[in-house]
Amino acid sequence: MRFWPGEGIALELADVDLLGGVLAVRKTKFGKSRFVPIHESTRRALADYSEQRDHLCPRRLTKAFFISERGTALYHEGVAYTFATRVSCAIGLRAAIEGRRKGHGPRLMDFRHRFATRKLIEWYRAGLDVEREMPKLATYLGHVHVRHTYWYIEAVPELLQLATERLSQQEQGVTS
Repeated sequence: MRFWPGEGIALELADVDLLGGVLAVRKTKFGKSRFVPIHESTRRALADYSEQRDHLCPRRLTKAFFISERGTALYHEGVAYTFATRVSCAIGLRAAIEGRRKGHGPRLMDFRHRFATRKLIEWYRAGLDVEREMPKLATYLGHVHVRHTYWYIEAVPELLQLATERLSQQEQGVTS
């Protein structure tokens, strides 16, 4: 999903519908607002977070859904740094590095890429018409144009191979 850290950080309390399981993503890179349905497990995790947040910080200094320990809004660099230096190291995705350097390893944006490529692979393997499904993924990711979503096919060898095989099958069906 095009739900990179900036969009998550920009979520306000009113943007998170925990009963309906929908996020209103309003402050996007391209100014394109959208509603994003979330999985039940995500809804539960956000509800748990919300409950703990309100208990630990009853006086917030912001309308932001995600807040710092001080009750203030988060900022992108701090979230990226914490993910790289604490979370990734703690779960073994990165080697710990001394000082304030982040080192090399996955970034939060990589989860978005993984989601998009896995969804495309799933559609190809299920025999779905990926071209017909692509606008759904583009909307979910927040792309202004569907052509930006096609980049994922070219960027991943497995997807490129599946797309090539599908095209070859279609051509054989036409010439047979």
